[in-house]
Amino acid sequence: MRRDRFGLPVTTEASEVVDAIDGFVAEVLSHGKGAAVILDAAAIDPDATLANAYCAALYLFLQTDEGTRRAAPWLERARQAAARAGATEREHAWVVALDAWARGDVDTALASHLDIARRWPRDLLNAKLAQIHQLNLGDRQGMRDLAESLLPAHGDTSYAWGLLAFALEQVGELDAAQAAGEHAVAMNRDDPWAQHAVAHVLEARGEAGKGIAWLEALADSWERCSSFMLTHNWWHLALFHLDRAEPEHALALYDRRVWGVRKTYVQDQVNAVSLLARLEQAGADVGNRWLDVASHVRPRIYDRQNAFLDLHFGYALARAGEDVAVAKLVGGIADHGALSASPVWREIALPAVRGLVAYARGQLREAAARLGPLAGRMHLLGGSTAQQVWFEQMRNDALAHARSQTHAGVSMAGQPA
Repeated sequence: MRRDRFGLPVTTEASEVVDAIDGFVAEVLSHGKGAAVILDAAAIDPDATLANAYCAALYLFLQTDEGTRRAAPWLERARQAAARAGATEREHAWVVALDAWARGDVDTALASHLDIARRWPRDLLNAKLAQIHQLNLGDRQGMRDLAESLLPAHGDTSYAWGLLAFALEQVGELDAAQAAGEHAVAMNRDDPWAQHAVAHVLEARGEAGKGIAWLEALADSWERCSSFMLTHNWWHLALFHLDRAEPEHALALYDRRVWGVRKTYVQDQVNAVSLLARLEQAGADVGNRWLDVASHVRPRIYDRQNAFLDLHFGYALARAGEDVAVAKLVGGIADHGALSASPVWREIALPAVRGLVAYARGQLREAAARLGPLAGRMHLLGGSTAQQVWFEQMRNDALAHARSQTHAGVSMAGQPA
């Protein structure tokens, strides 16, 4: 049995397997392009439970039904390897967590990751996945609690400070978040998650000039990043230009940096949808760009991986005038909500997607009626504070329109007031 970069035991005798596992962990923590290195480890030692489990995670990160299908054989290999090779308790726990994620049971997956974090705090990749699940569940306080618990074991690791910086920003502790993020970047300039956490702080404070200077000084380090982090940090830079009433700069970033890197990846699609919508809200003419985005999100209308993603897909399809696809997406969410044990799909996701579709179609009174009651709960669908601002902008705009119509003598129901 060997040990990984954090001193944790790995069930294998092949040093190449541990090297590949360490490489995978480093790539995920740094949002690099090379996470597929883990596939080499599983080929070298089929009995390496953790290598097979991480291969499953590689595909689950796609956040699509296709990704879940591609993860399934790796999960089965991990289970079989654990039975054959006498996996450690931590490795068994990883298989349990990823199996729950693959089933769509994110609550159980998160609980498993939190248990791993408590028992093996040196497992920083585990904490990274836990934060992803917490973000998708809107558990902002949990994000902070977890990130703070990591520091005794990882005070010398920039990625732990980056996780903390982002968590602190999400709960509104902006000074502490900025300090943690800047500390992480001082330790490791190539920590894009920490860079982006500081951008969140500057966005929340309305300090667009400082935000532009911060990100532009670090932009050269993003070229080694996966498409999500690459496009997401450029997305943040575009938001700062919108804050400065410079939509032409934001649109240029959309065309050159935000859309087009990996159009099939859902997180790239989310960046594109929300930026394009904000550009329109700022008065920019986006031409026929919605048609291109819609053509790439259309294959996702039957996926129920994440309600936050579905809201973006619905908006893009509605803006592109793809009414049939919109109806299938909304119907799928309604069906899923009827079967789901979680009330979030029924009580928040369904009215939210209907509200966003109405807004996209210019039906602002209906959008107000759908989105108004959801104030304070939209974060439970996932997404960061900065991403949630788009929903707030739509809701506020729709409500303002509805109030103006009411004052003009027309009720929100379309009847004389």
